[in-house]
Amino acid sequence: MNWDPSEGSKRRGYHHGNLREALVEAALRLIGEKGPAGFTIAEAARAAGVSPAAPYRHFRDREELMADVAKHGFDAFALALRQAWDRGRPDPRSALLRVGMAYLEFARKEPAAYSAMFETPFPVECPPGLRAASDDAFAVLREACDAVLADMPAGRRAPGLMVALHIWSMSHGIAGLFARGDAARRPLPMSPEDLLEAGVRVYLDGLSGRSAS
Repeated sequence: MNWDPSEGSKRRGYHHGNLREALVEAALRLIGEKGPAGFTIAEAARAAGVSPAAPYRHFRDREELMADVAKHGFDAFALALRQAWDRGRPDPRSALLRVGMAYLEFARKEPAAYSAMFETPFPVECPPGLRAASDDAFAVLREACDAVLADMPAGRRAPGLMVALHIWSMSHGIAGLFARGDAARRPLPMSPEDLLEAGVRVYLDGLSGRSAS
């Protein structure tokens, strides 16, 4: 599925057998225009060119539609991160930095999906499919951090989960503030990529006891 809302808007509505996909794409366009909480399921149906009752063939309510949008976003996000990781080649540190760059690129290229994934107030017990997709994306970062830590002296190895959460927080903060492809992006006197790379290097050098370069 193409996650660019402008591309989705070029479609001519719903084609038979594609109702679910058409509604997800319509929701993405509306998120881009109004934010993740700014439209109803009836508006999504209208944007998809179907009757107000049509979405209920696939979704119990608006929350379930948004969960599907977010799940598809996390699926694409996990794939992008996994490709960037590339099994840690040529070395875990540089591959981890690529994962961070992929994080920023996704936020920039897919702002509507990013909003659905991280700004929709799903309940704590979110749908299993959405939770699994989110966990798959985080698992890439956890794998990358574990590989980087494995190269550090045993006495200086921090817990892998803690490091992954720290790197995630840094990446997510920079993405949310400076790398969005929508109006939520704030100006920055350096590139988001340079900011993230510097932050990750300082953090990892601190963990390993090296002087940051």
